[in-house]
Amino acid sequence: MKKNNAEQIGKLIQQFLRQESLESPLNEQRLMDAWPQVLGPAASYTSNLYIRNQTLYVHLTSAALRQELLMGREVLIRTLNKKVGATVITNIIFR
Repeated sequence: MKKNNAEQIGKLIQQFLRQESLESPLNEQRLMDAWPQVLGPAASYTSNLYIRNQTLYVHLTSAALRQELLMGREVLIRTLNKKVGATVITNIIFR
């Protein structure tokens, strides 16, 4: 039996997601799902996460946590993007 134009299923799915403009929303959801995993127990002090224009907005209930996260913002951005495997966010705003 001869193989004609055989491609890996992962590549085909990725092409489909790009073609249908679903890749970006999927990556955004993956990043939101990774938030508690990356932040750990401190994630319980955060709420109302959303992404708009490659910026993650996070509402915090702890002023001390806000200061700590502001100092480690760049590392947090890199960690979240690495977890997703794509550059989903370029900035985080803590409110």
